[in-house]
Amino acid sequence: MLVEERTYTTHPGRWRDYLALFEAEGLAIQHRILGRMVGYYTTELGELNQIVHLWAYEDLNERAERRAALLADPGFKAYVAKMLPLLQRQESRILRPAPFFQPRWCEPANVSPGQL
Repeated sequence: MLVEERTYTTHPGRWRDYLALFEAEGLAIQHRILGRMVGYYTTELGELNQIVHLWAYEDLNERAERRAALLADPGFKAYVAKMLPLLQRQESRILRPAPFFQPRWCEPANVSPGQL
């Protein structure tokens, strides 16, 4: 098991626009294709205008397969065209859970955007 931590830094004051767009157009697509959303957060202290989201995968091969499917999805491509102008920077890193911790998530089939 591994978790990808993706941090998006928006242009100052645009994080609300990003979240609204993500909820309206990106959430359902990403949840359907990527599957295991572990968390979705905004920064309150420290570096501002950041969105941090966490996705769990069995291994790097599963991540590569799911990311390839996401990037090929026409709906995701349309969403990205609207989303990218809101961003200043994107970062990604792979995290491995400590031996005593098991990440948890909501399964896509059981979740609608308002329930996350």
